[in-house]
Amino acid sequence: MAEQEQYYGTGKRKSATARVWLTAGSGQITINGQAPSEYLHRQKLEEVILQPFRATQTLGEYDVMAKTKGGGIAGQAAAIRHGIAKALVETDEGFRAILGPLGLLTRDPRVKERKHSGFRRARRGKQFSKR
Repeated sequence: MAEQEQYYGTGKRKSATARVWLTAGSGQITINGQAPSEYLHRQKLEEVILQPFRATQTLGEYDVMAKTKGGGIAGQAAAIRHGIAKALVETDEGFRAILGPLGLLTRDPRVKERKHSGFRRARRGKQFSKR
């Protein structure tokens, strides 16, 4: 029996990293061994994950197995989206023309700015007291 073809994509966002594997299937999604609704707890984040499938009209054609770590659930959801988009391009190079202009293949470079001396956080200064 021949092994089923798998496609891989690594996604990143903020400090979250996601390793995503796509296999031809019925559209079942697993994140760290759990269903998306169980893991993400928000409908909006579930929609974020499905964006690449909706853009390429491949919703329900691939099973997704994602392992994610680091960051919070919003960053992890965006990292999974990035990984799915990269894996879809691996399945068909023609998807690059669809996903690229939507910005789904670009790693979002925005990360938390470091704390600076004399401030409470990156830009939040100390409270001013006139007296």
